[in-house]
Amino acid sequence: MSEVLNHECSVAALYLMDEAKAPDGPASRAALSGNVAPLLQQMLGEMQNRGQLAAGIATFNPDRPNYLDVFKNTGTVNEVFKTTRKRKFQEILQQYAGRAGIGHTRYATSGQDDPRYAQPLERVHGRLWKWFCFAFNGTLANYPQLRERLLAKSEYHMVLDNDAEIIMHTLARTLQGDSAPDFKSVMAELASEFDGAYNLVFIDGLGRMFASRDPLGIRPLCWSVQGNLFGVASESLALLNLGFTDIHHFAPGEMVTVDANGFKFERYVPAQKKASCFFEWIYFANAASVIDDASVYLCRERCGKILAEEEDIPWDENSIVVPVPDTAKSAAGGYAYQAHIPFTEGLLRNRYAGRTFIQNDDTRAYAVRSKYWIIPSVLEGKKVFLVDDSIVRSTTLRALVHRLREVGRVAEIHVRIACPPVLAPCYYGVDMSTTKDLFAPAYIKPNDPLSPTPEQLQEMAKEIGVDSLRFLPVERVAESIGLPEEELCLGCVNRVYPTPKGEELYSISLEEMNVQQ
Repeated sequence: MSEVLNHECSVAALYLMDEAKAPDGPASRAALSGNVAPLLQQMLGEMQNRGQLAAGIATFNPDRPNYLDVFKNTGTVNEVFKTTRKRKFQEILQQYAGRAGIGHTRYATSGQDDPRYAQPLERVHGRLWKWFCFAFNGTLANYPQLRERLLAKSEYHMVLDNDAEIIMHTLARTLQGDSAPDFKSVMAELASEFDGAYNLVFIDGLGRMFASRDPLGIRPLCWSVQGNLFGVASESLALLNLGFTDIHHFAPGEMVTVDANGFKFERYVPAQKKASCFFEWIYFANAASVIDDASVYLCRERCGKILAEEEDIPWDENSIVVPVPDTAKSAAGGYAYQAHIPFTEGLLRNRYAGRTFIQNDDTRAYAVRSKYWIIPSVLEGKKVFLVDDSIVRSTTLRALVHRLREVGRVAEIHVRIACPPVLAPCYYGVDMSTTKDLFAPAYIKPNDPLSPTPEQLQEMAKEIGVDSLRFLPVERVAESIGLPEEELCLGCVNRVYPTPKGEELYSISLEEMNVQQ
């Protein structure tokens, strides 16, 4: 993707249960040490694509005064865990050793880049079932209303400005009383109040853990068990690379409770319409992952094939397909295969470029120069079909196109986007929360058909500086994923949201722009 589009986080959980024997693999490694911390750190590293601002773990160990202990900070997983400093790295893993634990990587869609906002969050209490840590993946669409309701209470105060603190306070309230409630009733109460995406991993001072997927299944969550080790992760790859082999996906509204004696699955809300975020397959998830039994890689490859099937610009002996690294590679490969024209990496991603905070055109142009290496020897004079996975704001793509013409000396640039036009914000955990910041709505108005007209495409192509621009047809998204359209959330491309708050927020967004629906 030419622009960095960020996502709200990943979660992980591991529990070493009581069993006489564990087979080879992650279970045997954890069993030998009695410590899941090294495996949690590895899982978070595998899901670094979902958040690079902060990382952390919380572990349970009844052999230390702090039954629950949290280690977290801002930075990438390697930075937080000091993996380049071997002794320090080993000290961290030993200090936070435990038979069970949860983990989190963070990108902020709300809240500051501050260690206090890193997860897991902890609530300390003398009663063990009221002492807990949790982490979550998603965004509460009704966060402002929940916050106002809490602050309206007498002498109530919130320290953090994000929805994670709302979840912490709500969890604390549901755990009140003189005995530990069952987790199914806890999650049922949360579901009655929350609107949005909220996959949770939770562990308390009694050593009880639960993991749950939100009622609509907006964000992915999978699980596996091998021997006496139970694992949960936002992406299947994190479990697969630990050695888990039989990986399953949580159903929407499903949860699992795990303790030393075993695990139990149950549904905390009745089954309802599923609304998995299609953008997970298009961009966010690792290409090697599988979500709800649908391969991310094969989805992206099919997107490219569909773009080639829809092509209306003739190919010739001078045509080549070039992907925007890295998430568009599989789509570009599918396009080239279907079109029978050469695939070449005329752009290479500079993996050593640091993060740049871009504020103007000059620094943006510099960022593009440092982020991508252009290879004139394979681009010069070519008719380039440049494949990208999506256009959200278009600013970086325009700078990249300029560089391809200036340095690559290409003859033509035809941009092909393996996603429909992004027409509306996301309120469930993707960093595109205002209509005015999006590229396509300036050309495709709320009352226009979802598919852009030739005139609209020409106007957009002119703005970006390319010879032509085409998008994946919105009516073929479900086909590319291999799931029914009614099981997907397509709100950002069809303006139809799966929750009442999403619909309300979109209406407010239009009103703020003085646009008539």
